[in-house]
Amino acid sequence: MAEKSNSTKIPSSINIQTAVLLILPLLVLGAVIWLFLSTGGGLQLRSPAPVEALTVERSLLSPGSIDLRIRNGGPDDLRIAQVIINDAVWPATVTPNPIPRLGRGTVHLNYMWTQGEAYDIRLLSNNAISFETQIPVAFNTPQPTGRTFLSFTLIGIYVGVIPVYLGLFWFPALRQLDRRWMTFLLALTAGLLVFLGVDTLAEALEQAGQIPGPFQGIGLIGTGALVTFLLLDAISKRQAATGRDEAAQRQSLAYLIATGIGLHNLGEGLAIGAAFNVGALNLGAFLVVGFIIQNITEGLGIIAPVLRDRPGIKQLAWMGFIGGAPAIAGAWLGGFAPSPTLAVVFLAIGTGAIFEVVYEISKLIRKDTARQPMPATVFGGVTTGMLIMWITGLLVK
Repeated sequence: MAEKSNSTKIPSSINIQTAVLLILPLLVLGAVIWLFLSTGGGLQLRSPAPVEALTVERSLLSPGSIDLRIRNGGPDDLRIAQVIINDAVWPATVTPNPIPRLGRGTVHLNYMWTQGEAYDIRLLSNNAISFETQIPVAFNTPQPTGRTFLSFTLIGIYVGVIPVYLGLFWFPALRQLDRRWMTFLLALTAGLLVFLGVDTLAEALEQAGQIPGPFQGIGLIGTGALVTFLLLDAISKRQAATGRDEAAQRQSLAYLIATGIGLHNLGEGLAIGAAFNVGALNLGAFLVVGFIIQNITEGLGIIAPVLRDRPGIKQLAWMGFIGGAPAIAGAWLGGFAPSPTLAVVFLAIGTGAIFEVVYEISKLIRKDTARQPMPATVFGGVTTGMLIMWITGLLVK
């Protein structure tokens, strides 16, 4: 009995030692950082000029007032001392003032702006550092009312839901094609998604330049894309390990494609909603028409893996909903609460999801063409898919 009690105590003592060995370097590291910050490393240097950074995340206009939502991206608290609008010093209320590091604030101006005019606004800190922003078109910012909520919902339906479902209507006709044409359509789907993935990544990089530096936009993109890719890959491998038949695996791939396309359409909805939010009505309408034309091909991409199967109407309806409905949520977010940081996160997730789906499609194509080098059908399908997206993109960009 004594030997047993000793044997049970050994693992606990080992665990304690391991924990100490893991924690000790972190404690020493913390002490080194504290020593450096408290002594300056012995250099005793001071910055010759204050380091300040400010980002105007959003402007809200209502009759007789302008509100600017700002964020302090600098290392210290930031105090706004003066506001200049169109070269005229204007009284403003800043809440809170000072704004803590990475904190958000609101600059409120009682100003009788004129619809359709442009306004240049400069914010001066108490260190006389200037931060500029522009309202290109003065426009009454949409408020979350029942009417505007319905309007943005309809925009999402026009852009995402209707085109994707129209693409699904090709299913009965495409099922009549032989195996070679089905391989071509799978390759075409891969080409569509590669183009969408690159486009989504480019949009994420563009948005990353608009967020405060400490949020590390590029790092957000890399983290979101890679984590999403690995997560979907793990889910796919786990499903394959359950021993499901090939038809079930092809159906899962169709749902993955719908998910990737849905995340891309979320980004499209964000862009359209943001355009309407700032009063760029012509641009918003142009984007709606262009995306409607472009997105009909996305329904084709969703059904390509299951053309040799017989999915039910309910399954096809869910695939179309997953692929198209996120455009509605994107229009809501872009129209009522546009946020570059949130846009970067969603676009990064969409990028990872799309490229993981391309990886899954490539495995399915390799399985169908394992005994031959890459046939012309695969090359032609990928090329055709990318050209289709490029041509339809001419109507949007």
